[in-house]
Amino acid sequence: MNFRDADALPNPVLLDPWDADRLHAAFPFPAVDANKYSRGVLTVIAGSKLYPGAACLASRAGQLTGAGYTQLITAKSVGRMAVAAYPSLVARDIREFDAARLSVLKPGARKAVCIGPGFEPKGKRNRQTLARVLEQAVCPVLVDGGALAALCSQEVRSALQARVWDGRTTVITPHAGEARRLGEGLGILRSDSVQLAVAISEATGAVTVLKGPDTLIANGAQVYVMREGTAALAKAGTGDVLAGMIASLLAQGVAAFDAAVLGTTLHARAGNLAADDLGIVSVTPESLLEYLPRAIQTI
Repeated sequence: MNFRDADALPNPVLLDPWDADRLHAAFPFPAVDANKYSRGVLTVIAGSKLYPGAACLASRAGQLTGAGYTQLITAKSVGRMAVAAYPSLVARDIREFDAARLSVLKPGARKAVCIGPGFEPKGKRNRQTLARVLEQAVCPVLVDGGALAALCSQEVRSALQARVWDGRTTVITPHAGEARRLGEGLGILRSDSVQLAVAISEATGAVTVLKGPDTLIANGAQVYVMREGTAALAKAGTGDVLAGMIASLLAQGVAAFDAAVLGTTLHARAGNLAADDLGIVSVTPESLLEYLPRAIQTI
């Protein structure tokens, strides 16, 4: 994928829906001789004192979607909360985080980074952390939540472009409001959501997951429309779950576009399963986590 003038985009190609066989084939079911590292190391850089729950939701979703080793990089107080809720998580203080550790990928190892859920949208430190991660990480990086606002800065734009040149994977997961603000910051004015998703993808060099009732996944001029969504998912925190899910699939070696299709589909199915039992009104991000294993069983 290349950075390209958003005013000169071709008409997007809408891809056919995936059938059950393709979903099953794309999912990274573990090998019989798998270990926690071969199943993928997921690093979640998330949360803040204002939004501590996002770190918990994204990390737990990463575990439930199959990552073999999930570590959370966050404020110490948030890390204590996350480990109290989910003891198998590894929590590290963000003040001691060194992005240079992401620049090494051992032979046969798989890893990915999820950054931004629960970040406060303004702040120089968040922008600097995102830029360092994008510069250093040789593995796929998913950008979500409060980190999305930093994508318009020149520092982060330069890091994104370097990732394109080096063939490194980036995924971004804005909802409609975030996509609109991101487009404005990048000088992209599109009222049509499909055109907006494609233009943002081209401008950032990232696979773009534009979340909504119908979620759009754009990779250059190709667009997949995931139509299994439900209003049950229209609650704060469900996007943090999705970010952890897609990043977990990336950590397990799934290609970015496929990870986005799988993640959004399973996320929607978990929401529908939860709504069937709890009612469309009462589904929460926490209950979404409970139904994720059943959603995976559908494929």
